[in-house]
Amino acid sequence: MSIAENRRAHFDYSIEERHEAGMVLEGWEIKAVRAGQVHLTDGYVVIRDGELYLIGCRIDALRSASTHIRPEADRTKKLLMHKEEIKRLIGKVEQKGFTLVPLNLHYKGGRVKCEIALAKGKAEHDKRNTEKKRDWEREKGRLMRHKVSSKPKA
Repeated sequence: MSIAENRRAHFDYSIEERHEAGMVLEGWEIKAVRAGQVHLTDGYVVIRDGELYLIGCRIDALRSASTHIRPEADRTKKLLMHKEEIKRLIGKVEQKGFTLVPLNLHYKGGRVKCEIALAKGKAEHDKRNTEKKRDWEREKGRLMRHKVSSKPKA
């Protein structure tokens, strides 16, 4: 079940590989995630000291769940993966043009997981092509619906 999705990532980047990572969250963050108070669009993944961190993922605190602490909505969250996977990702990120972007947050076995992607940034003309393709698919769907509905009944 999906919690939040980064739709902008598919527009700004061409996705090469997808990986799933666990997240280190605090109690108030889990309650807010279950209530749907999470925004992933500005998020990105950085590598520090051989570990992955999610930056820019905003989790807004619930008023009822965070009475005794001071919640920080833009807190840096640690991502959990196997060492071998992280090393392989580090090798690919060091290549020219690759970056790590979060695609979505979802539940798996009662835990919150983050799907991250190894991606390359798209050039401006590639983004325009994506937009044209999307518009054409939408128009094609409209034409097909119109054609089917205007068919004379025999």
